[in-house]
Amino acid sequence: MADYYTLLTNAGIAYETACKAAGVPIKLTQISVGDGGEGGVYNPAATATALKREVWRGPLNALFQDEKNPSWLLAEVTIPPDVGGWYVREAGLWTDTGILYAIVKYPESFKPVLANSGSGKEFYIRSIFETSNASLVTLLIDDTVVKATRAWVTGYVADELAKLDTKQSVRVATTSNIALKASQTIDGVAVVAGDRVLVKNQTSAKDNGLYVVANEFWVRTKDSDSNLKVTAGLTVSVEQGTTQADTIWQLVTDAPVLLGTTDLVFQNITFGLAPLSSPVFSGSPTAPTASVFSNDDVLATTKFVQRALGSYAGQTNYDSNTQLTVADVGKLSIFTTAGLTATLPDWNSVPPGGLVHLTSTGGLTVKTRAGETFGAVNTTNLTSVVLQPGNFAVFRRLLLGPGWSLDSGDAALKYSPMFSTNTGTTGYMKHPGGAIEQWGQGMTDAAGKVYVTYPIAFTSGMRSITCTHAGTAALMNCLIYTSDEKAGCTLLLQNGSNTVLAGWKLYWRAIGI
Repeated sequence: MADYYTLLTNAGIAYETACKAAGVPIKLTQISVGDGGEGGVYNPAATATALKREVWRGPLNALFQDEKNPSWLLAEVTIPPDVGGWYVREAGLWTDTGILYAIVKYPESFKPVLANSGSGKEFYIRSIFETSNASLVTLLIDDTVVKATRAWVTGYVADELAKLDTKQSVRVATTSNIALKASQTIDGVAVVAGDRVLVKNQTSAKDNGLYVVANEFWVRTKDSDSNLKVTAGLTVSVEQGTTQADTIWQLVTDAPVLLGTTDLVFQNITFGLAPLSSPVFSGSPTAPTASVFSNDDVLATTKFVQRALGSYAGQTNYDSNTQLTVADVGKLSIFTTAGLTATLPDWNSVPPGGLVHLTSTGGLTVKTRAGETFGAVNTTNLTSVVLQPGNFAVFRRLLLGPGWSLDSGDAALKYSPMFSTNTGTTGYMKHPGGAIEQWGQGMTDAAGKVYVTYPIAFTSGMRSITCTHAGTAALMNCLIYTSDEKAGCTLLLQNGSNTVLAGWKLYWRAIGI
């Protein structure tokens, strides 16, 4: 047995057993000290029910479990300076019912008293004992009587300070995931055992926090090693580092925090947080990019603006028949194989005004889903639009529908009023500058005349007309004869001998404005 020890008494064990059976806590209230009686130093036994000679008794200051050995209990008391004049060789712990729960063999120590010895001192006693029911033991104290030891005050203050948001500064802060062991270089600084480090970039964010460097595995700092000490809003300053020196970081993870389970996220607040009203930013601030169809008060990033100005959100190449989706809206879709068909996205999935951009290297047929309408400028009820190789087309989701419109691109020119065309035997083609080209055919009458009626009347008049004889004659003269109107003209045909013949077929082509 050790020279000095603490024993649970037989009476204490019986008391403990009875408390456990009844489901009530073990209540300890007082500690007493004695000088061992006439024999002085002796070896206490578990059969003891009292000290050999008690010289002082008082309330316990503290009773708590050992951090490393949960079955150990530590009892503390402070004997005030105004009592003493005797030796302490034994001590006892007492229950609230007056039972000697444990007895202590204590190293012989003299306790002076100020009145007699000219000097006095507080006398601090700590007893350590082991019990299988440590969690059931409680301390009953009278706060008006108990005195706090310096060690208790120091520990209490340290614990309370550790619960505050502001922590002791760290030497450096990490910039990437690290191995939490041994000395290493962090942000350009070689850290050694004992240095405090803010770890904030771990792949597993639950491992972030404040650490003390060790030669083996690092441990969390004393002021951040429990849930109570790691609070939402925790702040810490960084002293050194190539990029992190003189910065301040705040834990922005919301409570509750379960250390080792909850992801810990730190934010740089060196220059404070921007005010909600008219914030001023510097550097290169970032923000989430609004969705392509946003039409609200969300901030616009440069990425969003680029798209709004007409830049594509991306490009997709297709080499087979494809049912397009809302994901293709805002992108450039290129069909790389001849003879393919592209079906526009479901009208219901695309916000009004959504644009689909299509082009083809080998020709493409574009259609809508069943039940959806298809139109173009000045044209409705299209069944499909054919893009020739190299053609480009932009289709717009209509507000009212369900339907789509071919709005722009060279594939849309044929539907524009400026390019309207009638491709019949007698037809016309309008040019964007205002000129109209018209064509047709006719047969001479007995006088060699053909009256030409234009498919559409010229606004100002015809400017030029040519004709070609469909036959075997080598020479032919074609004259405008007597009639030249906006709606038509009379042509006179003669052979090389200036002879007119009936039944000559001719083709004519007129240009006017």
